Amino acid sequence: MEKYRIAVFVGSLRKESYNLKTAKALIALAPQSLSLELVNISELPLFNEDLEATPPAEWTTLREQILAADGLLFLTPEYNRSVPAVLKNAIDVGSRPYGQNSWNGKPGAVVSVSIGNLGGFGANHHLRQSLVFVNAPTMAQPEAYIGGAAALFDDSGNLTNESTREFLRSFMAAFEKWVHTNAKKQPA
Repeated sequence: MEKYRIAVFVGSLRKESYNLKTAKALIALAPQSLSLELVNISELPLFNEDLEATPPAEWTTLREQILAADGLLFLTPEYNRSVPAVLKNAIDVGSRPYGQNSWNGKPGAVVSVSIGNLGGFGANHHLRQSLVFVNAPTMAQPEAYIGGAAALFDDSGNLTNESTREFLRSFMAAFEKWVHTNAKKQPA
């Protein structure tokens, strides 16, 4: 069985983030062919083209992590009908320098998680716009908008809602097929 490395990006920096809790649930529910790894974007310096002459070490590390991945999984809250700045910054850093887009061709998926009823719908679609531009083909179905997140986890951060667990399991099964179909395996 082929193994695919999946880089997981969480757009919320909050210690008790529902997006992080959902990411951990997805890691636990992932099919065996997917190896998911959280990518820390919390310390990533803001993109500034002037720094490209001597890029910050965090930029280089992020670009290497993206290039090493076979697929991408994004989890985002919704801030003002858009994605958090930290997530947009990671996309900008990974897409540069010009002509060296690390995201290029990497199959991805988006999950938005919110305490509200809309489940981060606006952020989900706004993130997809950026992913189109950086040529990261994003899984269209099933869409994943997780609303009411505050009621889905126990005090230890474990997912307790069975219907959400089943949905996330089916989402990951679809994502496995998406990655298998669209990943460009690198030679060993």
